[in-house]
Amino acid sequence: MNRVTDLRTDGRPVARAEVADTWASRLRGLLGRRTLPEALLLSPERSVHGAGMRVPLDVALLDSRGVVLAVQVLRPWAVTRPRPGVTAVLEAPAGSFARWGLRVGSTVSVGDLPDDSATR
Repeated sequence: MNRVTDLRTDGRPVARAEVADTWASRLRGLLGRRTLPEALLLSPERSVHGAGMRVPLDVALLDSRGVVLAVQVLRPWAVTRPRPGVTAVLEAPAGSFARWGLRVGSTVSVGDLPDDSATR
């Protein structure tokens, strides 16, 4: 089971994300899932493929600081091309990036948000 945490775009929380940070979890990715998570962060990773996928995905290629170097809609059976500086890949159901305002130059980060219930 992948760790689930908060995903932020430019500091704003936008979704819950699974983090695939082992060889086995990155290998499986989103294959064979009936329901997709809000997002999947594969790290380390340089590129991804849509082999076996039935639906298109939003894909962002990230550098080591979480800066988005490229975005694309990955169609089933397509692949992303490796690019210099890419160390992680973010996947989400198609249309997610538009809702989140994620684009080239955005910064993506993960980590649980502090519980602010004590300050209410």
